[in-house]
Amino acid sequence: MKATRDDGSVTAFTVTVIVGLIAVVGLVADGGLALAAKVKAVGEAQEAARAGARQLDLGRLRTDHTIDLGPAAAQQAATAYLDAAGATGRVTATDQEVTVTVEREQRTQLLSLVGVGSMHESATATAHAAWRGGAQ
Repeated sequence: MKATRDDGSVTAFTVTVIVGLIAVVGLVADGGLALAAKVKAVGEAQEAARAGARQLDLGRLRTDHTIDLGPAAAQQAATAYLDAAGATGRVTATDQEVTVTVEREQRTQLLSLVGVGSMHESATATAHAAWRGGAQ
């Protein structure tokens, strides 16, 4: 048989289509995993910030009815929550608020076949000091 100019063109087309399909399926599957990791990071950041914001300075609240946080206690409580949840992140606290940023690295399942090994997800949440108790 004599070779023609079209020899191998079906193979190249097939490889291109398969790589494209793997990329699309990878975006859907790994995108779902990344979205789940983002939702988890948001939840962890919010809960850690709330844990810190519960650390009101009770002495000031009782004496002069000022609603302030104990920044060191708030930072410690938020960090303890992150540690218990197995999350990594940064915590900052002032007299009025606690801000927590959670960082997650989500390994990919299918996109690693086309060179994307992981996706970075982060979430930040802030909780403010507030008193919701009885009359002051």
